[in-house]
Amino acid sequence: MTRTIITLLAMVFAININAQEFEAYKGEVDDSYNFWFYNPQTISDPNAHFPLLIFLHGASLCGRNLNQVKRYGPINAVAKGKIIDCYIVAPQNPGGAWKPEKIWKIVEWAKEKFAVDTTRIYVYGMSLGGYGTIDLAATYPDKIAAAMAMCGGASVRDVSGLSKLPLWIIHGTADRAVSVKASDKVVDAIRATGDDSRLIYSRLPGVDHGRPARLFYMSLTYDWLFSHSTKDPNRECNHSFELTNDMMDNVYNDIRECIPENEME
Repeated sequence: MTRTIITLLAMVFAININAQEFEAYKGEVDDSYNFWFYNPQTISDPNAHFPLLIFLHGASLCGRNLNQVKRYGPINAVAKGKIIDCYIVAPQNPGGAWKPEKIWKIVEWAKEKFAVDTTRIYVYGMSLGGYGTIDLAATYPDKIAAAMAMCGGASVRDVSGLSKLPLWIIHGTADRAVSVKASDKVVDAIRATGDDSRLIYSRLPGVDHGRPARLFYMSLTYDWLFSHSTKDPNRECNHSFELTNDMMDNVYNDIRECIPENEME
């Protein structure tokens, strides 16, 4: 019993340390968003540079209370013990569509303040954040190393740039919040460019809107994203990964509690 208690206390202590590594910034970057910034604090070599991951949340987390952004995604995953060995930017959208230019201002801020590996900048998000991911990748295809868009679509008109970078689009056919047709339209536009070699499209039968949120807690997500760099020859996409509905069944085994998926938007 004593050993069990000690183990549990150690886990809680580790979780609290991880959570404290996220710092809130309000009004830090002009004409941009308030945001959380995660510093993994594992840099022992002063010359080392770390990747930067951008997380874009869904509509349910919009507003001006930054604590909302902790409900799901990388902040929640790290707090539950997930190791994500990179810088993380988690902005909060007050409402409306994500603005790529405003997001990128935070990236520029991070590049000035921290040792960011500018060849390994990634973005992922779901629902409204899936739209934001597509829009950001389409706007800055030469600067984003890889992107993963879950149950989203596109707000920008020109998505031709999406054919230039590794992009994984994930959407369930039973999604009632954002129709899978929104992702189908983006995929069709990429294929219309004549080059869909950097695209992976997981069109998951019977999957609803909330289930793709499990990807924030899966090692597959980070292994795939971090396997890319803007320095890769021909910006090739890593097609050695696969995602199935069954793979998401047990994703919460390694964390303390399941996230209510009916809140995912």
